[in-house]
Amino acid sequence: MRYLFWIMLFSLTTSITYSQTFLQFQRNYTRVANALKSKEDSLKNQFTNKGLQWPPKQIYVRSFKYDSQLEVWARNDSKDDYKLFKTYKVCALSGSLGPKRIEGDYQVPEGFYYINEFKPKSEFHLALGLNYPNASDELLSDSLKPGGDIYIHGNCITVGCIPLQNDPMEEVYLLATMAKSNGMDFIPVHVFPVRFNVPKSVEYFLKVSKDDRMYQKFAINIKEVYDYFELNKKLPVITVNTKGEYVIF
Repeated sequence: MRYLFWIMLFSLTTSITYSQTFLQFQRNYTRVANALKSKEDSLKNQFTNKGLQWPPKQIYVRSFKYDSQLEVWARNDSKDDYKLFKTYKVCALSGSLGPKRIEGDYQVPEGFYYINEFKPKSEFHLALGLNYPNASDELLSDSLKPGGDIYIHGNCITVGCIPLQNDPMEEVYLLATMAKSNGMDFIPVHVFPVRFNVPKSVEYFLKVSKDDRMYQKFAINIKEVYDYFELNKKLPVITVNTKGEYVIF
């Protein structure tokens, strides 16, 4: 019984301290520590002004390629609606509209991803990795060389990633760090070709895709998630069928 007690105590202690150790681990890196020192109070005040708890409990990131924007949404609880915290400028773009399908195509992926890596010592200042190729990409992209190493990062240069200036990148990195520290292991990142509610953007998409029915079908598919979120301010459950198409519930 005493042995069982200590096992249970260790498990409880581990679960309590796990969320603390990731933030503390990140603090060991100079760029993160400096960003916390210069930005944490400001971010906290901004969250409070929007009725959001600090540190952030859950965040959602979505980006629009043609519109060169990256949004961070946040909510206090899984029952709450997401609130838009801030929109950041994506400061460079490589490739064109359309999903990434092969290594070296310089395309920014389009679709539904999550943050799977934190790089506090990136050559691009700070970087958050995306889980490209996802289950859909694995079915629709080149089977041997689909590409990889897709990040949201600083330094404002890109060959297929989502780049920000260093100052806003520090904010996004900190928000993701805080959310992960609060137990959010899968931070969703959705990448769309355009804002589907902006006429100019839709007009450009139609011009680019007019001779590409496969891309039109793909865009209609991912637009379902955009429409669902716009209506509900919550994310649907997203799966992938055997054709590589996204299916939402």
